[in-house]
Amino acid sequence: QVRLVESGGGLVQAGGSLRLSCAASGFLGGINAVGWYRQAPGKQRELVATIIGGGNTDYADSVKGRFTISRDTANSMVYLQMSSLKPEDTGVYYCAAGKSAPAGYWGQGTQVTVSS
Repeated sequence: QVRLVESGGGLVQAGGSLRLSCAASGFLGGINAVGWYRQAPGKQRELVATIIGGGNTDYADSVKGRFTISRDTANSMVYLQMSSLKPEDTGVYYCAAGKSAPAGYWGQGTQVTVSS
């Protein structure tokens, strides 16, 4: 089993920054892909950033140039650095992991609220 725990959410003004952390534990040998999803009120969950293997990253168009995903493999941590935050970035952010795609294992989520 894999356990994911997110932290770092909070309330921030538009234009501000936050760094989300995802701590992974358990059997991580089969995990090769980690991602961050977000779910805004009344909307479907969307994938915003992915990191696979040695560091290949991908981002949703809405966050490109503002968000950066990174991983610290030695400490089983994944981060999402968010800058130039907008009110539309508000939502619950989830960390997810899997073998070839960021799915299968999920954290409990952390709330991010961006005020205008």
